Amino acid sequence: MGRALIWIVPFGVVAASIGAAAMSPLLAWRDPIYIAAGFAGILGLALMLFQPLLAAGWFPGLQLYRSRRVHRWVGAGLVTAIAVHVVGLWITSPPDVIDALTFTSPTPFSNWGVVAMWAIFVAAAMAVLRRRLRLQTWRIGHSAAVATAVLGTIVHSILIQGTMEPITKAVLCGLVGLAALGAIVRLRPWAKVRSLRS
Repeated sequence: MGRALIWIVPFGVVAASIGAAAMSPLLAWRDPIYIAAGFAGILGLALMLFQPLLAAGWFPGLQLYRSRRVHRWVGAGLVTAIAVHVVGLWITSPPDVIDALTFTSPTPFSNWGVVAMWAIFVAAAMAVLRRRLRLQTWRIGHSAAVATAVLGTIVHSILIQGTMEPITKAVLCGLVGLAALGAIVRLRPWAKVRSLRS
């Protein structure tokens, strides 16, 4: 049963969070592009829960090399979700996006979101350039970018009073933080690397 929970809990929390957001009365006042942008952000948060679980190989029955291959594809999906989120918000309100990108927005959650966005882009770029970097450099740099992205995303999400239901959002954010912390502790990127690249 414990092994099954590792599959059930993440998918269950994500489904509950998306389902609760889909029933938000605030959606009645939003246009389709804004709604799509918002749900792309929710999807990005959800994908961040699976990334550390896949990187650490914690899903029972999924071999580590397959788990990390899925991790790369989910990472590409995360970058895509962020792009859709930002582009959608740009279409609906360019001045707000400009203020966010230049860190002049009056809303603190915008700054945290931009920090998280750039950190995810850095993590993704390091993943693409992994073979060109020293393994130790890659491990520390990628982990630091991921930790920054997770922190920024959690604060960004918690500060927003939007379509996400507060309790499911808090649970999802908490699990994202715990999963990331657990994976970093397990993988120990700061440890000296003596093995060959995986």
